[in-house]
Amino acid sequence: MADEDTPTVNKPPQPVQRRIIRGKAPEIPIFERKNWLIHLHYVRKEFKTCKALIQEQLHETNGRCEFALYVQALIERLEGNIQSSLEIFQKAQQLNSTSPNTMKQVARSLFLLGRHRAALEAYNEAARLSSRDWEIFHNQGICYIHLKDYGQARECLRKAIRLNSAVASFIQLGRVYLLQGEVNMALDLYTHAVNFNPENPDMMSTLGLLYLETGETQKAFNLLGNALTYDPTHFKSILGAGSMIQRQGDYDVALTKYKVATESAPESPQLWNNIGMCFFGKNKYVAAVSCLKRAAYLAPFEWQIAYNLGLVHLVLQQYASAFHFLSTALNLKPRNGQLFMLLAVALTHLDDFENAKQAYEQAIVLEPKNPTIHLNYCIGLYNAGERAAAAKQHSLFERKFASDDSNDVDPEVLATSASIGPSLHVGEGLVWKDGGTENGETERNKKAESNVRKSEAMTDGE
Repeated sequence: MADEDTPTVNKPPQPVQRRIIRGKAPEIPIFERKNWLIHLHYVRKEFKTCKALIQEQLHETNGRCEFALYVQALIERLEGNIQSSLEIFQKAQQLNSTSPNTMKQVARSLFLLGRHRAALEAYNEAARLSSRDWEIFHNQGICYIHLKDYGQARECLRKAIRLNSAVASFIQLGRVYLLQGEVNMALDLYTHAVNFNPENPDMMSTLGLLYLETGETQKAFNLLGNALTYDPTHFKSILGAGSMIQRQGDYDVALTKYKVATESAPESPQLWNNIGMCFFGKNKYVAAVSCLKRAAYLAPFEWQIAYNLGLVHLVLQQYASAFHFLSTALNLKPRNGQLFMLLAVALTHLDDFENAKQAYEQAIVLEPKNPTIHLNYCIGLYNAGERAAAAKQHSLFERKFASDDSNDVDPEVLATSASIGPSLHVGEGLVWKDGGTENGETERNKKAESNVRKSEAMTDGE
């Protein structure tokens, strides 16, 4: 028997053994469980598989999966179905009305449909949801540019630059300055942008092309060369530098540069236009026509391409084709005096001198300071037998040529004036020293007229 003073030790209760029934765990429904897989196929551009997964996801969620709708709309837009993408983005926006990204995509689709005011309203709503997004302000500025509200466009683009000094915003703000005629402000802005982004070829090429338009060719060439140093295949820089080389008559060097550009932009109409005019400068007219027609196919509403095609056909003495292309260019650019002058040359050779005279008169109205128009008009009148009117036009040519301060007149133009002057008994300042019969002078005048047309093609056609 144990002593009563001895304490007893209580043992802890033994745990009750319970039988655990193992089986399949219940499947927990996840609302957007395939989002990662949809995203994976989208970034791989496997759109067929991606769209199949999206349909499964939408079927499981009764069409209430925001991410699936968002990606489906992106794919529709990439495939060119802009209206369909807009409708799907709007469905996604209804599921989450506080998402600025979805609202931005709605605005983008509206913009691509040409509904700039509606796109601007959508961007305003996105700005209310996210007030620090530079992309929203940038796109608002572009919408205002299309609406021709340049004051608001400047304000929005400046806000975008303050939030993020993106090159695209600098370029668009400079474009606004140029549209308002403030070239110096655009130059200052682009210079500041180049200093801020010293290794960005897009910014350097943009500033270089602006210098090229303002006549500062050395600065332009340096900037375009620096851009090509950082990116030897940069398309804008190659096109700008090539055009400068082309204007100097180095067609082989220009063609070498354009060959590099064809690898990165094989469907650029500007590139094929310049290649065509290089072949024209090398007197390879068939190749020139082939390249220019390819450019016209890629950009049928570019008047410069139709203009160049008209010039080439004039030199080839295919006057009906020249008339066709020059008429097309005039429909696209009706206020160009050079076009009317060349159209008049084509009409003259098509034995329609009455309409040719009207074209010459219209060219003089549009470009009253251009002496070459008077010279071509003089040749046409002389060959039509209207010597008195031809003498008047020749006098106008000499008067305007003498008052012209620029020195860019082609020597062949002066030779033409000198050859026709004695036939009209005018032009004491420009004497044709080689004598000849009247028939001989007429042949020289016809040849000189052809030279004038070729001169115009080589200077303005590029």
